[in-house]
Amino acid sequence: MKSFRKRGRGVSVILSVLLILMLLAGCSNEEAASGDVSSVGEINLTYVKSPLNVPSIIQKHKGLFEGEFGQDDIEINLYEITAGPEQTQALAAGELDFLNALGGTSAILAASNGVDLKIISIYSRAPKAFTILTNSDEIQGIADLQGKKVGGPKGTVLHQLLVTALNSENLDQDDVEYINMDIPLALSSLMNGSVDAALLAGPAALQALESGAEVVTTGEGLVEGTIVVAVRGEFLQKYPDLVKRFLKVQKESLEFIDENIEEAYEITAQETGLTIDDVAMMYEWYDFDLTINESDIKELELTQEFLMENGMMENAIDIEALIEYIE
Repeated sequence: MKSFRKRGRGVSVILSVLLILMLLAGCSNEEAASGDVSSVGEINLTYVKSPLNVPSIIQKHKGLFEGEFGQDDIEINLYEITAGPEQTQALAAGELDFLNALGGTSAILAASNGVDLKIISIYSRAPKAFTILTNSDEIQGIADLQGKKVGGPKGTVLHQLLVTALNSENLDQDDVEYINMDIPLALSSLMNGSVDAALLAGPAALQALESGAEVVTTGEGLVEGTIVVAVRGEFLQKYPDLVKRFLKVQKESLEFIDENIEEAYEITAQETGLTIDDVAMMYEWYDFDLTINESDIKELELTQEFLMENGMMENAIDIEALIEYIE
């Protein structure tokens, strides 16, 4: 009888110890899920000021991210990486946490190739900012591009604009001599006559127009020019509160612009080398609303169709699953 009681007490002690350990483990898991910000020494994000990313320029100039995260002794590192593939590669390698202005095309391509990223907001929509320009008197409209040399960056919103514009005239990319080149080279090639038309955006388009180039078409009615904000999936899972605070800074920068528009123009002009008048004119081309709307999802789905149809990606993804709605 005594032996049974001793064993009973022993079992009770063991069960109590196990219960305590389970509770401690539960607490530990909760801490891991919420993310202990004291373990975060730095946040790495992209700084992309072109074509005319006024919110990013204000965030940098006013030190908004530093102000928000500095209270937790978190260092903010800004990296001027503008090419989408380079951005997503750095994110996949864990070298970047946020891609603060990433082309929708690059986000979809990266996700299709297994990069763990989530879209947490729209950065901008700017159909007027994306253009096809020419110096040729022979080109009066989209149909006149047939048989002509067209230069611009492959796998981008501009490339999508070209294909969509051609399709609107029952043409396709094979009906033009398309040459893959970045925007600066496309601009210089247009100016020196190496190409008949160029795919240009933002200040480069403005420079071409001021040099006498004519607009063949903008993105209006063809593409929205959707740019997104993305976060590394692992970072979001570990530190959801930091992601919320990141979006808080995004909203604060938009509020500053709305309340101090002339100062925002001046700061942007200083950062980009444009005149204040040029900034004010181009700013009207942009919609910087962060909200992810149904129309944005549809546009991203159309972008995926463009990538698939033009052989730039093989595996379709669920666009909805790529988006994380942060409350």
